[in-house]
Amino acid sequence: MLYGAIEAGGTKFVCAVGNENLEIIERVFFPTETPEKTMRSVVDFFKKFDTITTIGVGSFGPIDVKRESETYGYVTSTPKLAWKNFDFVGYLKEQLANISVAWTTDVNAACYGEYIAGCGKGLSSVVYYTIGTGIGGGALLDGQFVEGFSHPEMGHALVRRHPEDTFVGNCPYHNDCLEGLAAGPAIENRTGVKGQNLPPDDASWDIAAYYIAQCAYNTTLLFSPQIIIFGGGVMKQEQLRKKVQEQFAKLINDYVKYPDLSTYIVTPQLEDNAGVIGCLALAKDLYLQA
Repeated sequence: MLYGAIEAGGTKFVCAVGNENLEIIERVFFPTETPEKTMRSVVDFFKKFDTITTIGVGSFGPIDVKRESETYGYVTSTPKLAWKNFDFVGYLKEQLANISVAWTTDVNAACYGEYIAGCGKGLSSVVYYTIGTGIGGGALLDGQFVEGFSHPEMGHALVRRHPEDTFVGNCPYHNDCLEGLAAGPAIENRTGVKGQNLPPDDASWDIAAYYIAQCAYNTTLLFSPQIIIFGGGVMKQEQLRKKVQEQFAKLINDYVKYPDLSTYIVTPQLEDNAGVIGCLALAKDLYLQA
């Protein structure tokens, strides 16, 4: 049995086919352009595999995840204007005969991948953040996504400013929310240098760590998860995880006990495959439920 996966990011789409063991058999990348261009490439890829009946999709958002909603399966109020109010799930079902679609956010999919096959395996409560071009978060409790009237938008939580940070913030909605102060574009706009070109000892990493540590602090007090996973391009800076752990310990100030930091605040075991494997796992779950 083969399953399909679509990790729909704001910069690129990753489409993959995997087997029952969640092993990736074939994977392709497409730039995120207009729905007409990108989705045609997506459909053409999956038409090569006539045995696939379920596809797991983790999409950039905001998206509509409420099944009873008239716009379930839509990308909704995204700043990517060409995708605003696009019927993602409906398009797939229209273009690919007899396809069932598991639909969630891109960060939920990555969270699920780590929960099923990564460093969250065997745990009951897992929280995952991606810190890259934007910041998003997803949470799982006993295998179920934590959602209410919609999916969480954890990346736009407000944080306390670093005393030495004069950068106004990068978020068009809130300026100095977590995403506005700690995502990749915020780091670049604060320093004038792309993050991957900043020296590891640059003081701006301490500022970024301060905001990410507040994210871990708030997550700990809100959810008491067994693990907090920080993925995304920004977290590929090897020095950043330790800085976040140190800042977190200062912020929590022994108020509550938490697991050992080496296993509590971590980066993804599945690395860049977390989202795709999560989508494959969601597709497999949907098939087995049918």
